[in-house]
Amino acid sequence: MAGYVHDDITPEELERQQALYAPFTQAVRELVDATIRTEVDEDEIRAVQAEVEALTGRLRASQLDGPYGVRFGPTGRGRPWGNTVVGLRNPVAPPLVVEKQPTGDCWSDFHLGAAYEGPPGLVHGGVSALILDQMLGEAAGAGGKPGMTGTLTLRYRRGTPLGDLRAEAWIDRSEGIKTWAKGHIKDAEGVTVEAEGIFILPKWARPESQEGPTPRYFE
Repeated sequence: MAGYVHDDITPEELERQQALYAPFTQAVRELVDATIRTEVDEDEIRAVQAEVEALTGRLRASQLDGPYGVRFGPTGRGRPWGNTVVGLRNPVAPPLVVEKQPTGDCWSDFHLGAAYEGPPGLVHGGVSALILDQMLGEAAGAGGKPGMTGTLTLRYRRGTPLGDLRAEAWIDRSEGIKTWAKGHIKDAEGVTVEAEGIFILPKWARPESQEGPTPRYFE
């Protein structure tokens, strides 16, 4: 499947890359937040813009032809480092660090700042949908029933405030290639958004279409 790269890097190389890219991406993430909230004078804005453009040019000197995709090794567990929710190399991602159980139960504690605002002081509804789509998919995969989103339904019970939040997801049931998952986002006062969805194992990943076990790496 295009975009899924089998690279078999060693654990040592994986650790080295994590140590290199995680703090670099966080620095860019902080730049995004600072860009939204800065009140420095015009001359300083122009000066910083020139520096940012120069840095971007340096990074463009050698890069992938397309998106990062998902890299995976012999275990079938992927590294979706470009993912917009959990991507270690994506400064757009909060990112979420998702804890998982073999039952399919998943949860994540995370912080959403100025970059994720919709209504003043509140998380954009599309960002909530983005996070819950990821979380429900993570639950399906963690429970051994991976799939891609077929349907996703959300109920916005009240505004989700920017700040510290928690997302939880779990498998409701599974039938053949389909898995039903549910989840929610909550703040200190309780649930703000609920979701349920159907996740379907794509044809290319089904046992009859491939050699070896069903992959777990299409997050």
